Amino acid sequence: MNEEIDFILDTAKEAMEDTLSYLGKQFNNIRAGKASPLMLSTVKVEYYGSLTPLNQVGNVSTPDAHTLTVRPFEKSLIPEIEKAILAANLGFNPSNNGESVIINVPILTEERRRDLAKQAKAEAEDAKVGVRNERKNANNDLKKLDISEDLQRNTEESIQQLTDQYVVRIDKMLAEKEKEIMTV
Repeated sequence: MNEEIDFILDTAKEAMEDTLSYLGKQFNNIRAGKASPLMLSTVKVEYYGSLTPLNQVGNVSTPDAHTLTVRPFEKSLIPEIEKAILAANLGFNPSNNGESVIINVPILTEERRRDLAKQAKAEAEDAKVGVRNERKNANNDLKKLDISEDLQRNTEESIQQLTDQYVVRIDKMLAEKEKEIMTV
């Protein structure tokens, strides 16, 4: 019987951890003023008939805090890379020098910083909803077991403590991201 309870708790913890991992990826997509190769992580380039992640067709680097450079492995890909960056709708306007694609990352205005902070809050709220859904799933799985009321109540309390821990971690991640966004 305890194995089933442990399985339910482990499954809930794993799902909550996945939610936190996803939130981290979403936060990486929210740019906070400094250029980072992660800003282009969602860009896919048409390469020999298939969509290929940008980092597999060229090197992405940051020569300074406001510039991204993509040096393709094949120079013939420069127009495709520019097209893919524009199609990704990241708000960047790429240019090229014949060797590489250059992206100037504009300095964020105060209003844009507030918008990005709101976006981060929305992502964090979605993550909290995901964690709470996992709590609900775990509690539903627990109710299917034939166990004593005391054991069920204790396990529900454990699930709630786990949920609370992950909500606190989400709040910490959000606070760090907001600080990063609002720092000029």
